[in-house]
Amino acid sequence: MIIAIESASTDVSVALATPEGELLAGDAWSSQHRQGHELLPRLLRVLGDASVELTAVTALGVGIGPGSFTGLRVGMSIAKGLAYALRRPIVGVPSLSAWLTAEPKAGAAVARAGAHEAYLLLRDASTVRLVPVDGLPDQVRTSRVVAPTELHEAFALRGAVAPLGAAAAVARDVAERLASTPEGDDLSRLEPAYLRVPRGTEQVTTEGMQWP
Repeated sequence: MIIAIESASTDVSVALATPEGELLAGDAWSSQHRQGHELLPRLLRVLGDASVELTAVTALGVGIGPGSFTGLRVGMSIAKGLAYALRRPIVGVPSLSAWLTAEPKAGAAVARAGAHEAYLLLRDASTVRLVPVDGLPDQVRTSRVVAPTELHEAFALRGAVAPLGAAAAVARDVAERLASTPEGDDLSRLEPAYLRVPRGTEQVTTEGMQWP
């Protein structure tokens, strides 16, 4: 069984899937800065409702961002802790890519990157762009995109849907990755992809970023 966690935004989701990536159970909710209180209890409830013991879990998957610093830290900590305790492989999945997989009709994924900036991933693009909120293309504002609920009005995204199915998409990606790389990612090196400077720091790695 695969446990998948996606907590890169205030719309959080968890999923339980077969080793082939078929969804068995899940939960999704909007959480305003309470991921640390809600995520693990909800995940355990999903396992309990499906009558699945933690020892039956064969792999872990987690969204790595970019997105909420707090949400990413919470999700990553829980996923890595379980992978370490259970001695199971873990796979990190780019969050915005998982959002687009979960919403195949969406043309882009948008996440908050601070008060005045946004992360933008266009479908079929290979990199996430960091753009000013007032610089979002008109097409993104008017067409179907996937973005956290809190941003629909704040960013004037008239065709937005929330990424509440993202954990199921993470689980499918995990199944595909493990089919070719059974060991998964290096647990000691797996970290969130913040892509911008967290508060209180002076340096940031910009590898993989495309600046407008």
